[in-house]
Amino acid sequence: MNYDVIIVGAGPGGIFAAYELMQLKPELKVGVFESGHRLEQRRCPIDGKKIKSCIKCPTCSIMSGFGGAGAFSDGKYNITNDFGGSLYEYIGKKTALDLMNYVDTINMKYGGEGTKLYSTAGSKFKTICIQNDLHLLDASVRHLGTDINYVVLENLYHHLKDKVDFYFDTHVDTVRKTDDGYEIIAKDQTYTCKDCIISVGRIGSKWMESVCKQLDIPTKSSRVDIGVRVELPAEVFAHLTDELYESKIVYRTETYGDKVRTFCMNPKGAVVSENTNGIITVNGHSYEDPSRQTANTNFALLVAKNFSEPFKDSNGYGESIARLSNMLGGGVIVQRFGDLIRGRRSTPSRIEEAFITPTLNATPGDLSLVLPKRILDGIIEMIYALDKVAPGTANDDTLLYGVEVKFYNMEVEVNEKLESRYKGLYIIGDGSGITHSLSHASASGVHVARNIVQTDTLE
Repeated sequence: MNYDVIIVGAGPGGIFAAYELMQLKPELKVGVFESGHRLEQRRCPIDGKKIKSCIKCPTCSIMSGFGGAGAFSDGKYNITNDFGGSLYEYIGKKTALDLMNYVDTINMKYGGEGTKLYSTAGSKFKTICIQNDLHLLDASVRHLGTDINYVVLENLYHHLKDKVDFYFDTHVDTVRKTDDGYEIIAKDQTYTCKDCIISVGRIGSKWMESVCKQLDIPTKSSRVDIGVRVELPAEVFAHLTDELYESKIVYRTETYGDKVRTFCMNPKGAVVSENTNGIITVNGHSYEDPSRQTANTNFALLVAKNFSEPFKDSNGYGESIARLSNMLGGGVIVQRFGDLIRGRRSTPSRIEEAFITPTLNATPGDLSLVLPKRILDGIIEMIYALDKVAPGTANDDTLLYGVEVKFYNMEVEVNEKLESRYKGLYIIGDGSGITHSLSHASASGVHVARNIVQTDTLE
């Protein structure tokens, strides 16, 4: 089967690449290969009753499938160059913001209309944070919610399904360079194309590394973010979330000078577990629909660790910590902040007696047996710092779930077109190690699609 363009991965990068190709040159023959399920078949078996924790499905419906790992996120599109990746370093700050705003218009067109666009511009909380040695990053934030995000993806799929060929539950085994393009081998079938876009997300990090080795594409070590997910009564952060929704706050610890940041804030949301390459970690969701909201707000506190020579396996380091948590807790561990400070493990009775009801069925335990001291000290410092701008953060009953790990791909060497050392082989999205967010990944897909069409036109 011969295609003009093959896209590996149907996450936000792959979806928006396919969308833009069809907008600009609908006569192109495009094939999209995705190792996960169709959107409507993506169902996590955890129901909180019969199945209370991860059963390690062969293909994780939370992490893989149409929409990628972002399909069941809370649908936050952060329109900013301040965080979410380094896409702007390759294509320029203005171009990156223009592409993110373009992605926003598409999301609005396909079901996101009516959702709110928040902004930190002119916020009084920026001053309050600075006064307390915290730093609020600038961004415009479009919050779709997990429910509306699903609707947008559903509508985009219906728009694309008759225009491009989708291959679901189809893992790509090999990508080969040929004389006039590329050869893709999946399920013992061979497919060829002139241009190939690889957009495999964080879940495809190990696969991406193997492809780079096979094709001798240069990479450099990236980072890993390690921390916990904090859950507390929604009222504690309401004065921030009502105005900003997503507040990215950074703190530099006094003890070590490490940066700790808030990440993925979910007002009135739920804590969830997810399976990354067989490792159970924790994340959070929130909904636009008031009937699906909870009484709690959750967010991650993450410490970024960058490694230098001779150690290069930052993801392996994060995995080892996550596996230790899985070993001790059978999955995700939960601990009251008061228990952590007093040096004792949380027990089912202490969790039950707390003035907050957990939204995830996790194993009560002791995070100090899992997280390295330096990382845990930084998280504790950050909680006390946040307590100054959101009193109640450092309450004894604040829940900490661990571990949360954000794995990043080795950063792949690409040019301003996001093209590798091979002409026509593009590497985009979180799988490239360049983007770390829905908005940046989607924008990278649009950017590559436009470059492919422009190159074809010039030729």
